Amino acid sequence: MGRARAASRRLPWLTVAGKVLTGWIVIDIDATIINASSKKEGAAATFKKTFGFHPLAAWCANTQESLAMLLREGNAGSNTVADHLAVLADALRQIPDSSRAKILVRVDGAGATHELLEHLEKLNTARRTVRYLTGWTITADDEQAIVKLPAAAWDALLEQDGTPHESYGVAELTGLNRRPGWPDGMRLLVRRVKPSGRQVKKLTAFEKKTGWKYSIVATNIRHMWGIAGSHQPQWLDALSRSHATVEDRVRGDKAMGLRNLPSKKWQVNQGWMLAANIGHDLDCWVRLLALHDQDDLVRAEPDTMRFRIYHLPARLAHHARRRWLRIERTWPWAHAFTLAWQRLTDLPAVT
Repeated sequence: MGRARAASRRLPWLTVAGKVLTGWIVIDIDATIINASSKKEGAAATFKKTFGFHPLAAWCANTQESLAMLLREGNAGSNTVADHLAVLADALRQIPDSSRAKILVRVDGAGATHELLEHLEKLNTARRTVRYLTGWTITADDEQAIVKLPAAAWDALLEQDGTPHESYGVAELTGLNRRPGWPDGMRLLVRRVKPSGRQVKKLTAFEKKTGWKYSIVATNIRHMWGIAGSHQPQWLDALSRSHATVEDRVRGDKAMGLRNLPSKKWQVNQGWMLAANIGHDLDCWVRLLALHDQDDLVRAEPDTMRFRIYHLPARLAHHARRRWLRIERTWPWAHAFTLAWQRLTDLPAVT
């Protein structure tokens, strides 16, 4: 039981390319599409040429839980600043005061707006450090700056396990591409990879000429306290790419009921969205508090959790004025269920 108590007090830290982000809470912001098969209040044509809704949400990468979600019409813009600010504010309110000292916010290219980045800079105080990583839309000026990079400026791209990928490269673009009007201290990092078959059709003229697919990341990270080498473009690029795990959070939310919004009424669908996120959060915390050492369950998909843990073949019986849960002995995950039950009931009461 002591391990369960320790797990309940210790927040998991992210590990990226061999470095542990001790003390850092990572917030991933992203939007998704919820399709609608009939006319519902707020449903509209989306940028993916489907019909439905376009909610914007924030997840905590440490715990995988959903911190905030804003239901939006299907035709809502991807880079609407007001929506990003609202979701970010709601997400920060969900983080306990004791864990707000070091915050990292990761957004895709929709977050590269003056207002959002300036707001993130203003969140820095004497007691709180806020850093960001966001995608960046490449312009002609950026392409001209890339051309000026010498061959020696390119370092090998790092995989998520920390091993170098010599075929791909990462370089610092900041000194060659000064962008007036953006926050002071903002860095631009460029990555080049060989385009996949799907990407070939979308290459720009510049990319076709060079034979590389380029991506740029904007960040205000000069150094992350407590993490050696956190200033290096290679590692920061890996940290940015690990934002892709937000797609797993989206899939988890949809598996918990967010895949379809049931009502024609906007308010009812908002309630459904909230209930789906609560279910997703409960599933995340069951894993963190009770199944953290069960390798086949700690990263299992929601449907797998339903089959193995939540839909339990058991019988509730009454005997001697007590209730007994009689679990089928042949069920392969009977021990995992009883272990989780004991650990959850052993948690200290909230005071």
